[in-house]
Amino acid sequence: MHDGTVGLAAGLWEFGSAQGGRQFTELTIALVLSTAIGLERTVQQKSAGLRTHTLVGVGSALFMEVSQHGFGAMLGMEGVAFDPSRVAAQIVSGIGFIGGGLIFVRRNSVRGLTTAATVWLTCAIGMACGGGLPLLALGATVIHFLVVRGYPVITDRLSMTYPESSGVLLLTYRSGSGLLPRILEETTSLGLRVVAVTVENGSYPEPEPEPGRVSTVRMELVGRTDLSRLVTVLGDLDGVVRVGTVGGDEE
Repeated sequence: MHDGTVGLAAGLWEFGSAQGGRQFTELTIALVLSTAIGLERTVQQKSAGLRTHTLVGVGSALFMEVSQHGFGAMLGMEGVAFDPSRVAAQIVSGIGFIGGGLIFVRRNSVRGLTTAATVWLTCAIGMACGGGLPLLALGATVIHFLVVRGYPVITDRLSMTYPESSGVLLLTYRSGSGLLPRILEETTSLGLRVVAVTVENGSYPEPEPEPGRVSTVRMELVGRTDLSRLVTVLGDLDGVVRVGTVGGDEE
């Protein structure tokens, strides 16, 4: 009886120590940091936003907690080896399925790489929180905002040192979608000047899966920004059928 009581007490102690204030604090830190990253992605209107990043961060932290504390009762049993790093390794492998689903390849254009990398980083931040490394997790979160917010400013300033170049952009979009003002806004926001614009109405060629009316815009542009960057931005807009440069790649 005495041995049974001691065993029960030891089990309750192990149960409580694995679900104490420290573990809940680490999950809360993962929640806060992953939510901050998710909010930034939502503001940028990316495919994986607030809920995805929050769930990835908290889920990764919980897996780490389970890895470290969930199997304590099996310690000391014959033939049982305890290796917390095995769960961590599986988290890294498993997050690849989510990241892979966010990456799209369309002809010569690859989209979603930054979003997939952000989900991957959020997973690592959650793992750091669950592994008892909140300062590293906070540092990684700060680095995230430095990269996604600060680096575009640096690249924009560097682009100002390049001489101006000109080019011609061809873009086809669904008629009646009111997309032309948005196209011009995105173009000028990248520092490109529109020298001339020509709009022609037409229809989808036969290979298109959804026949219908379209408009084709031909824009002569001047600026220091690489036109391939504009092609990528405009290719993400709803209603755009194809976009490319004269003599260049087309999306």
